[in-house]
This record gives sequence, structure tokens and C-alpha cells, in this order.
Amino acid sequence: MAGYKLKTHRGTAKRVKVTGSGKYLKRKGSLRHLLTSKSRNRKRTLKGPSTLDATTVRMMSRLLPYG
Repeated sequence: MAGYKLKTHRGTAKRVKVTGSGKYLKRKGSLRHLLTSKSRNRKRTLKGPSTLDATTVRMMSRLLPYG
């Protein structure tokens, strides 16, 4: 008899991408509004994806069971 199917957390699936090596990529926050008060260097460092740290990888594997 087959085991249970696990549900993917859809909110996480829309926000997080899994790379080929198994790392998780996410977008950085604080880049939507109130941008005039933030420095150019701060906005530049917020660009592009960032990897999740090791403390949240276990939680992500539960939210995204099928990668």
C-alpha cells in the first residue's frame, strides 16, 4: 500500500526556488516602497536573490517536500 502524499505549502513555493544542488533561493525584502530614504548602496545590496541560511533549511524541506 502506498504512503501518504504530502502537500506543498503554496505560499512558500511561490517565494522560494530550489537550485539543482538543493539550495534555496529567495528574494530580499525592503525594496518595495519608501525607497527615497534608503541609500543607493543599501538598495543595490538588496537586489538579486539570496540563499537561505542553514537554520531554515529543515523547515523549508518540510514546506516543500518535493523539492
